[in-house]
Amino acid sequence: MKKVIAYLLVFLALVTFGIGQLYLGYNAPTVEKYRLFFMCVLLGGIGGSLYCLRGVYLNYSVKGTWSAQWEPWYYIRPIVSLMCGGISFVFLKSGLLLLEAASKPDSSELGFMALALIAGLNVDKFISKIEDIAQASWGIEKSRVSKES
Repeated sequence: MKKVIAYLLVFLALVTFGIGQLYLGYNAPTVEKYRLFFMCVLLGGIGGSLYCLRGVYLNYSVKGTWSAQWEPWYYIRPIVSLMCGGISFVFLKSGLLLLEAASKPDSSELGFMALALIAGLNVDKFISKIEDIAQASWGIEKSRVSKES
């Protein structure tokens, strides 16, 4: 369990450092061009690592049900959350996910970043929502895992 906590804290520190670098502006022109995308990816990672840290706390301290069999999940989940943060950006930018009914010219990037954080926090529901969009838009069936849950 200590290795998992150390991994999650290092992961969280690296992602937070990355966000700091994006905000301080020490970016190459290519990075600056895609700054919002990178911010969404990193915020998804923060959401995932916070979710996992909460899971350690609940399973070890509150419920007393810690099991080493779940350790791979704690290592993989923050990485999947990074990807979901990036995917949330792509779906918002493409218009397949909407934050509000009318687009405002002065709207900020905060909606993108908030959804990325939520996508990282709740990967299962986010993927289910993406599968709903794929099914409605293109007729692609949901995965077996989504059908079972």
